[in-house]
Amino acid sequence: MTMHLIVIESALPQRDVCDAIEIRYRVTIKLEHEILNGKWQTRTNDAATSWPAHCQSVVYFRTTYFGAFLIPFMIMLILEGIPLFLIELGMGQRMRLGALGVWNTIHPWLGGIGISSCIVTLFVAIYYNVIITWCFYYFFNSFRYPLPWATCPQLNGTDIEECERSSETAYFWYRTTLDAAPSIDETGGFKWWIVLCLMLSWTVVFFIVMKGIQSSGKVVYFTSLFPYIVLTIFFIRGITLKGAGAGLIHMYTPKVEKLLEPTVWLDAATQVFYSFGLAFGSLIAFGSYNTPKNNCVRDVLLVSVCNAITAIYASVVIFAILGYKATLGVDRCIQVNKHILVKHNLLPSMDVDHTEYEHAMASLNDTMTKEWEFEKCSLEDQLSSAAEGTGLAFIVFTEAIVELPGSPFWAVLFFTMLLSLGLGSQIGILEGMLCTIFDIDIFKRIRKPYVTGVVCAFCFSVGLIFTTGAGEYWLKMFDSFAGTIGLVVVALMEMIAVIYIYGHEKFTEDIYQMTGIRPGLYWQMTWRYIGPAIMGCILLSSILSMLLRNPTYGAWNGELGIVENKSYPNWVMGIALAMIVAGVLPMPVVFLLRRFQILKVDLDIHQGSIRRNETTASTKEMIDEDDVVSPDLPPPQSLAATRFTIGDFDTKTEDASKRGKTSPGKPAKPSSGSVSYGNGSSDITGSSGNNATLVTTTITSTGTRKSIMKQ
Repeated sequence: MTMHLIVIESALPQRDVCDAIEIRYRVTIKLEHEILNGKWQTRTNDAATSWPAHCQSVVYFRTTYFGAFLIPFMIMLILEGIPLFLIELGMGQRMRLGALGVWNTIHPWLGGIGISSCIVTLFVAIYYNVIITWCFYYFFNSFRYPLPWATCPQLNGTDIEECERSSETAYFWYRTTLDAAPSIDETGGFKWWIVLCLMLSWTVVFFIVMKGIQSSGKVVYFTSLFPYIVLTIFFIRGITLKGAGAGLIHMYTPKVEKLLEPTVWLDAATQVFYSFGLAFGSLIAFGSYNTPKNNCVRDVLLVSVCNAITAIYASVVIFAILGYKATLGVDRCIQVNKHILVKHNLLPSMDVDHTEYEHAMASLNDTMTKEWEFEKCSLEDQLSSAAEGTGLAFIVFTEAIVELPGSPFWAVLFFTMLLSLGLGSQIGILEGMLCTIFDIDIFKRIRKPYVTGVVCAFCFSVGLIFTTGAGEYWLKMFDSFAGTIGLVVVALMEMIAVIYIYGHEKFTEDIYQMTGIRPGLYWQMTWRYIGPAIMGCILLSSILSMLLRNPTYGAWNGELGIVENKSYPNWVMGIALAMIVAGVLPMPVVFLLRRFQILKVDLDIHQGSIRRNETTASTKEMIDEDDVVSPDLPPPQSLAATRFTIGDFDTKTEDASKRGKTSPGKPAKPSSGSVSYGNGSSDITGSSGNNATLVTTTITSTGTRKSIMKQ
């Protein structure tokens, strides 16, 4: 195996040149120092940072599909999620770059993939934090006793009519929390309590992300483990509740006809993307901080198994609670019907057993049923009417919590768990986006807190639209369009770029060199054929479904106390289309600009180099004060092992030492894998493999860089 290394072999450069190469030089020293001394713990932190997303099924699990959703979810997990997970983590670890740098390194024409990923991530970050905002509002209200959503508010001694027509939890959600507008066309003004909670959520995210992965890695140890503790508590409590078994039976009774709907598969694919953090750029960023010999295959398999187990585990908890709630609903329905039967002398009292009640109901004809307004008390209907998405967490679960003894305790526990999940996921989303930003040299001199502050302030400003009366409708629109199709397109292009352009054989060899494991038939088939085919079919069918069916959203009707489906107005669909185009357009635009050299824009993204300093998304600042290049540095002989990878590599360094030898008194000859210093300039040249891409970086005494790529 050919080894291509840059070896520091000559005397320390002159001071003017030293300023120009200071960042790359000292990062390399720091990296070697941290790895050799076992101080770099980023891999553990990275795994913890991406972990909370694996539990987020608690918030967004698609209950309307029931057991049918587990089938496409598991299929997508095995055939799409796991293979793409290894691609992103492996390429990040191999290239030592963020999402933007990786795709530029594979081929300049692919630079738009990183930009698209960053834009889609921005859209998701904007609306995802709103869920954290709502969790904060419910968390604060959970300390009240009784819980504010336990009873209907009264006006002049009587319950408010809107609450009576719906339910206590639905009224608290739609009227008290959101003060929902009747449609997306009517904003209803800003809700100051939601604005304050949104500001709080972005402030918390800012202070966590500001210090990078190392500090946020410590935070997410809590945000990763605490949800499992709470899930276990709810699991033990849930399976002991009345009706839990009915909910679990309903969960594992799939509606096979749902599998024919392309939106089910799109939702399953999106759920997998969110569970792993795929196509957001965060996995590539986390992988870039792994050690070069980290066993990323083991990490992928371990996290994937935990992901699948967590999805099933969370589903059991959800449907056990839903079964309990549905059983309570049936009991209340029966009591209402019994009251009507007693009123019409068809039952002697309310205390009759269930058999006598069923006999009385069977004696009714259709006319009596309609005139006396009997309700249909069906457990199946109660379970089928369960909400999904935000309604699942803020309506269904809160209603079940009210029925538990010591309800405020369970409410605090539940929303603390949701806050942990939300913050953990948001950290990963934002870190991936920031890493992409810092892969561009124009931002590398700006301190990370400043850039993080600007990004958070921008997201907060745009997110104010979610604090209006139509906020939930806008969130559903963002979730349906900005965070689905764009992710699938980015993921598809990532797989094509690595397997068909970078080369599946080369990537397989990279994985083998890094881990000692050569990906076999499963990986090759899913990478080359199955994965791209599945994503292509999902993308095509989803687009056709959206074109043939008029997209709708659920709007709150306060007069009837129900959620009504309404069509998106044309101007909203225009915004949705603009977001989809904004997420995918950079890929063809960058390709055309670079293919035909229409516009030459050099973002100075270093190809194949380690460039991780205090302004990157690194959790631990790799450059400390004692890393500054100065005359006090050790002699050049001790720096012979300082290196970073450009092309293929292995653990042997004999070739590097031979390549680094020079005659006494003679300057080093510039060659592939070497550095030489002249009077005021330095040429760094690297090559990779037989079909090499030659990257020549010239650094002048003024710090100006110029990169030339040749095949």
